[in-house]
Amino acid sequence: MRHHVLDLRPLRASRAYRDLWAGSAVGGLGFQVATVAVLLQVWELTRSPVWTGTIGLASAVPLLTLGLVGGHLADVHDRRTIMRLAAAGQVLAALGLVAQAAAGNRSVWVLLGLVSLGAACNALGSPARRTVPPRLLPPDQVAAGLALQNLAFQVAMLVGPALAGLVLARWDLPVAYGVQAAAATVALLGLVRLPPLPPLPAGPGAAARQAAPATPDDDGAPAGGAAPRRRAAAGGWSIVWRRPTLRGSFATDVAATVLAMPVSLFPLVNEVRFDGDPRTLGLFLSAVAVGGIGAGVVSGAVTRATRSGALQLAAAATWGVALAGFGLAGPLWLALVCLAVAGAADTVSVVTRGALVQLETPDQFRGRVSSVEHVVGVAGPEVGNFRGGVLASLTSAPVALVVGGLAASAVVGLVAWRNAPLRRYRTPAPEPAPALTP
Repeated sequence: MRHHVLDLRPLRASRAYRDLWAGSAVGGLGFQVATVAVLLQVWELTRSPVWTGTIGLASAVPLLTLGLVGGHLADVHDRRTIMRLAAAGQVLAALGLVAQAAAGNRSVWVLLGLVSLGAACNALGSPARRTVPPRLLPPDQVAAGLALQNLAFQVAMLVGPALAGLVLARWDLPVAYGVQAAAATVALLGLVRLPPLPPLPAGPGAAARQAAPATPDDDGAPAGGAAPRRRAAAGGWSIVWRRPTLRGSFATDVAATVLAMPVSLFPLVNEVRFDGDPRTLGLFLSAVAVGGIGAGVVSGAVTRATRSGALQLAAAATWGVALAGFGLAGPLWLALVCLAVAGAADTVSVVTRGALVQLETPDQFRGRVSSVEHVVGVAGPEVGNFRGGVLASLTSAPVALVVGGLAASAVVGLVAWRNAPLRRYRTPAPEPAPALTP
């Protein structure tokens, strides 16, 4: 049974990873509080599902336009520096949300502009952040490290909306945004003890350098003598298309998120079926997190499995079917069960995709490939939220959920049928590091 529960080895193996994980966990909690606050503020200003869907568009535009830029920067400059600058920008965006709420802002455009600013900083920093686990952890612990990060995100999804409901009910919007500003500051502090992380050069010994966790030398330079790049290695973008495993993994995630993302429909479903109770709105988000946490607790079975490609495909198809069930569910308990199943499937999909992408990509390309992963994994849901809001305004929330969920599962099935390398992909066994000669 111990091989099926959560693998905690990454927290013991690397102090830098532990600091990064803790800071990210707190920052994720603040982000979830702000997500509910923005959703509520836009709904109060507009009373329109199209506008709540536009929140996703406001995040997706900078993610799509700047995410790839962040990937290029991560393959040229020290990734630690990029992460610190991006985190500082997110602190400033959070303080802007506090200021507009305290001033009684009535313009939805000002609010969406600040959401876009925070998303832009996230887009520039996230590709660099995604490359860090393979540099701080041994290869056989990378999937476990990603599972720990995802578990922290799911806990934030569970606790954050409930905390947001309490804060909004007692102190209103400025304090809720203040929680995000404080959490973003903690996330910035979590980057203090990271070692320098310039891209590793290609050539003889590159595999061994990738396998060795990064530690600072006495003079502060990265172990292995890697120097900062002035030009990114060629082929970083085309490798996504050249490798069927990467191409199919990203296509699977695009189908699941763009066609079936449900968050923008939560306020409408809540108002139509559950009298608009804000506590129910928080329960929707928390139910997704409960499923994700449940899957995270037994993630050892996923992180130690070798058929990660087949696992991602099965999880993405389950996600679509579960959300279609949410669209048809009448009682609250059944709706929450469907969302919990969707959350569990999302956790399995995220962990398997993340490990596959990082292990299939050489370090000199990881920044750009990680930027593609970031755009797909973050902008995809935001575009999906906008699609769901528009479709619901033309039809209804149940129709948008059912059509989107079943369409997502059908496309995932098509990817599984057409992409045999992804369907048959097996996680490579860890190779022992070469012996050092005196």
